[in-house]
Amino acid sequence: MYDVVLLVEQELSEPDAKRVVDLHQDLPEPVKYHVLVPCHNAEAGVEASISALGTADLYGAGLVDQRQELAEAQKAIDSEAKDCTGRSVQRLRALGYQADGGISHDRPIDALRATVDKVTGREVIILTRPHIVAEFFHLDWTNSARRHLGVPVLHLLEQDETGRARS
Repeated sequence: MYDVVLLVEQELSEPDAKRVVDLHQDLPEPVKYHVLVPCHNAEAGVEASISALGTADLYGAGLVDQRQELAEAQKAIDSEAKDCTGRSVQRLRALGYQADGGISHDRPIDALRATVDKVTGREVIILTRPHIVAEFFHLDWTNSARRHLGVPVLHLLEQDETGRARS
C-alpha cells in the first residue's frame, strides 16, 4: 500500500481530488489517501488575540464567563471541519481510491508528522490557498513539512469547482 497524507486547508474540490489521484494513477501498488484538516481552537484564538492586544488584564477574566459560548463555537468549528473531511474523503473514494480522514487541534505540522508516522506515509501533499508572505519567508506549511519530515512533500494550490485557483 502506498499511503499519501493530504494536509488541506479547506474541503477538496472535485478538480483538486482529480489532480491528486492523477499524480498516482500509474503506481503499481494500491494507493490510500489520509486527509487531515487542521481545526482552529476557538478559546486559544480568543486568548491569543487578547494577549496580543495587551489587554489580558482588562478582558482575560471575562473569558471565564465566555466559556460556554466558546465551547459552542468550538463544536460548530469541529462539526464543519468533520463535514469538510467527510466530503473530501468521499470525493477521493468516488474516484476509486481508498481514503480516510480526520481533524486535528494540534499545530498542523505536528499533526501531519503524527499522521505520517501512524500510517507510515510515503508522501505528503499540502493543498492551500496562496500564502505569499508566509511562502516568501519559508514559514508556510510546505517548507516546515520539508524541514521536519523524511518523505517527499508536494504543495498544490487549491482550485474551485471551475478549476481556478482559490484566493
